[in-house]
Amino acid sequence: MTDVEATSEQTATTDPATRIFSRSIVISGTRCLLAYVVFPWILPLLGVAKGVGPIIGIVISVVAIGFNIASIRRFWISGHRYRYVIVALNSSVIVLLTILLWVDVRDLLG
Repeated sequence: MTDVEATSEQTATTDPATRIFSRSIVISGTRCLLAYVVFPWILPLLGVAKGVGPIIGIVISVVAIGFNIASIRRFWISGHRYRYVIVALNSSVIVLLTILLWVDVRDLLG
């Protein structure tokens, strides 16, 4: 690896906009893993009470939406060349998380 490639790679991994985007996607993915694998399959096998999933899902959804909004803001402010793509991706994730949040609130209240 040349010095230019190493510097370019270090810049990409230390760029604040890239880090917050990665964090927002990991949190959103974790929320989906919990919602579709852990809560409906693993927790019942372990005998954990019903109703825990929606509460945790609500908290994780709110955190994930916050990180996605922060990611959009950082990419936009930084003038990153992929900011339009990132805004579209993060906006799509926010829409999906909002739907999941609504479902969790409905399950908790209903």
